[in-house]
Amino acid sequence: MTDKPSCDPRTRAYKNGKTFDQCRTEAQLLVEKLANETEPGQEITWNQILKIANHDEIVYKLILKYFRQRGYDIGNHLIPRVVKAS
Repeated sequence: MTDKPSCDPRTRAYKNGKTFDQCRTEAQLLVEKLANETEPGQEITWNQILKIANHDEIVYKLILKYFRQRGYDIGNHLIPRVVKAS
């Protein structure tokens, strides 16, 4: 056998070699920051969240999940935005 670099996705499955726990922590911090910066009724587009997450898909999805857990309306494919549910 030759010593080729491993292609096993379990070893580096996340962007920049981060673990899932690191992605989770980053997403929680970003949600806290965004929730404090937005006014009631103000919306955040999914594109803005993707840019804030530095195009890291795992962090992006976790941010949406944590917003939903906080009672925000995270929209859908027709209305891609996050807004505090009334």
